[in-house]
Amino acid sequence: MLSNDLKLLVGLGNPGTEYHKTRHNVGFMVLEEIARKNNCSFRESKKILGRTCEYGMGIEKTRLLMPNTYMNESGKSVRSAKDWFNFENHQLIVLVDDMDLPLGKIRVRSKGSSGGHNGLKSIINHLGTTEFKRLKIGIGPPSYNQKERKSKTVSHVLGRFSKEEFIKLNLIIEEIITCIESITFDNWEKITTRLNSYKPNNF
Repeated sequence: MLSNDLKLLVGLGNPGTEYHKTRHNVGFMVLEEIARKNNCSFRESKKILGRTCEYGMGIEKTRLLMPNTYMNESGKSVRSAKDWFNFENHQLIVLVDDMDLPLGKIRVRSKGSSGGHNGLKSIINHLGTTEFKRLKIGIGPPSYNQKERKSKTVSHVLGRFSKEEFIKLNLIIEEIITCIESITFDNWEKITTRLNSYKPNNF
């Protein structure tokens, strides 16, 4: 991985043990697994309003950020990190849950609207642009009935995965990390195609 092309991975979620491994925190879960694989420990940083760790050396150094601001204010932390570490918007990837995608699907975009996601909305507001990479991880809707979906959204995103869902999620996280680790200066389009067409085996 070349740091000229990727300097910061941001996982979105809510801080606190009550939100640990909830559907809304899948972005945190990916970063926690990357940190575990690379033997790096998160530390609190008041300057950038979140927990950070880094792995790799020299041009391959990559930083991980989990905002402490709660989902709706994620942009404050991302903007603080951008200013402190001096990176450009194209060197950022945001990992986020997406209720409009079924569990098992991934969508990668290099720019776009928030799609109604408050974390992305906050980042767009604080960066002043929609042009940054985002990796959306499907968590599925609480219901396909619009009225029922609206009433159950909060309990759904703040709920935890079932045992069967968690098995599938681990496969998804493994695929995401494999792809992130293989990013170079010229293969983003290839990575995007691979993730967008991903289907977990045996599901």
